[in-house]
Amino acid sequence: MESLHYLLMKAHTMLNKEIVERASGEGLSPGQPKILEYLLEFGESNQKAIASYCEIEQATAGSVLLRMESAGLIRRFQKDGNRRSLYVALTPKGLTAARRMEQIFKE
Repeated sequence: MESLHYLLMKAHTMLNKEIVERASGEGLSPGQPKILEYLLEFGESNQKAIASYCEIEQATAGSVLLRMESAGLIRRFQKDGNRRSLYVALTPKGLTAARRMEQIFKE
């Protein structure tokens, strides 16, 4: 009989594979769905908070966000004259993608 650890790991792998495949069908790359989910739940935020919540390095978050910005899913902007920190918000296209992913996560 398999250990609980093994069964949890196997379930996680299977679920993650399904989500990645369905996200890919929506035109999203790995990493983008969890950022969309974060922005849908918490609204505009800075890159540091997004990286922390998604448990990824800030540099990795920056790369993912750059691709998302190029795809028109997010916009980055300065807030309150703070030139050291860029904030991120969903665009209408990003909001649609986030809601589709929310449905996929529920399924």
